[in-house]
Amino acid sequence: MADQPYNGGRAVVDALVAHRAGIAFCVPGESYLPILDALYDVSDKIKLITCRHESGASNMAEAYGKLTGQPGICLVTRGPGATNASIGIHTARQDSTPLIMLVGQVATHQIGYEAFQEVDYKKMFAPLAKWVEQVEDVKDIPEVMTRAFHVALSGRPGPVVIALPEDILNAECPPAKIKPQAPDLAAPKAEDLKNLAALMRRAEKPLVILGGSGWSGEAVTGFRDFAEREGLPAGCAFRYQDRIDPRCDNYVGDIGIGINPKLAAMVREADVILALGPRLGEMTTSGYTLLKPPVPEQTLVHVHSGKQELGRVYQADLAIHSTPANFVAALKAVKFGKKDDWAGWLQSARKDYLKWSEPTQNPGRVQVAEIYRYFRETLPDDTIFTNGAGNYTAWLHRFYHYRALGTQVAPTSGAMGYGVPAAIAAKLVHPERIVISCSGDGCFLMTGQELATAVQYNVPVIFLVFNNSMYGTIRMHQEKQFPGRVSGTDLENPNFMELAKAFGLDGYFADSNQGFEAAFEVALEKGGPALIEIIVDREAISPAATLSDLKKRV
Repeated sequence: MADQPYNGGRAVVDALVAHRAGIAFCVPGESYLPILDALYDVSDKIKLITCRHESGASNMAEAYGKLTGQPGICLVTRGPGATNASIGIHTARQDSTPLIMLVGQVATHQIGYEAFQEVDYKKMFAPLAKWVEQVEDVKDIPEVMTRAFHVALSGRPGPVVIALPEDILNAECPPAKIKPQAPDLAAPKAEDLKNLAALMRRAEKPLVILGGSGWSGEAVTGFRDFAEREGLPAGCAFRYQDRIDPRCDNYVGDIGIGINPKLAAMVREADVILALGPRLGEMTTSGYTLLKPPVPEQTLVHVHSGKQELGRVYQADLAIHSTPANFVAALKAVKFGKKDDWAGWLQSARKDYLKWSEPTQNPGRVQVAEIYRYFRETLPDDTIFTNGAGNYTAWLHRFYHYRALGTQVAPTSGAMGYGVPAAIAAKLVHPERIVISCSGDGCFLMTGQELATAVQYNVPVIFLVFNNSMYGTIRMHQEKQFPGRVSGTDLENPNFMELAKAFGLDGYFADSNQGFEAAFEVALEKGGPALIEIIVDREAISPAATLSDLKKRV
């Protein structure tokens, strides 16, 4: 490295090293060759993972950010590379995940000419990212990179996009010292806690909704202790089910797509709702009907790490600017003293949850709910599940029990194709844990090429593909809204087992629960990357309905 000129590419990589970025996900491009060259010299500090599509790289970086709380790093080339990767930026934005995407750009003297693959990234990513910047002077790189980490982590975490023109990366510059800055992490004020206690002491039917980013293992444990001490019922926002152990008697279910109707009624009936961390988006509020904006019928206490989020959609009776971790730490000194008054309210909701989470039958030989009963009875508490979007996820959300923080890695943005790359990132972050990717057949083929990445880096994920030969969610809506007029939702699939083998994975096929369990145990024992194709009857459109049911209702 001493023999090489110090240039913008090395300044970028030095900043990554200074901020302790342990992994970077990329698809290489000629627009950022100096960065790739500089990464060669720090391979002992930053592991570079080469992906097969930019959407895979950005999804891996997003999953890394979810699991570590530190910005995931994604490197892509200009134009098509950046547009392909934009899905990860959108997910990071909606999921409040720290992420930094470095994009190659045309040379500065070509900007504005519509040069080869040129894009105005400030305009393109303005609605998606927290901050978008284009470096105009090589000497600005240390400052821009430091600010990128600070912005990604402070307040409501989110994605940052930095465009790096080719000539800037090649330009020589003096090395600069970089001192990483601590992020701005809000905490509740004493008056906030006093007002919270006053509201809760008047409550007859309180409910806590947990979610959002900014949690820690200590915070999860601390909230459970607090909920048990105070007798508070707690549910989890859409795809944040790992914020409380479901074995805790205070847990009453997930508040998202396919919500238990009795839990939905509970949300409406609650007189005080403490939203601890979530944005209270469309999926958690059932299309903004469980809590109606701008002023909900329930008394609302909203705790959020982003000050600008408070009051943006919902006008809370008490808005508290705090990270979940800092808020939970402060709760140790708070007492409501109403446990006995709330006991019946909690016990009824808990009973409803336990009944709701018992496996139900679906048409066909494979009973999907029983697969998740098998998992929750046999797998370690720290097993990580990843998934994308589709009706297949409804069984996972309803029947599996997430028992530790960081075990549910899924996009609240509803992005298909997330599960495969997210699982690879999860296994790289936690090689000691079992990692399982769940995908529908449509979801899988959006990023299935990343199986090659799993093989190249020997990442032993078990990939499950639930195959019903259709885009199930859209088919369900078609049957409800346009009965008998199926259009665009049927799929002709490859043999997924043989496809996996072609990539170099062990491939298995299951058309029964016994066959699935046998295949899973073999795959787990062998310890390498593996795929199991699971045939699901087309009639099994959701845990609550069949295709025939939908047609009859219409």
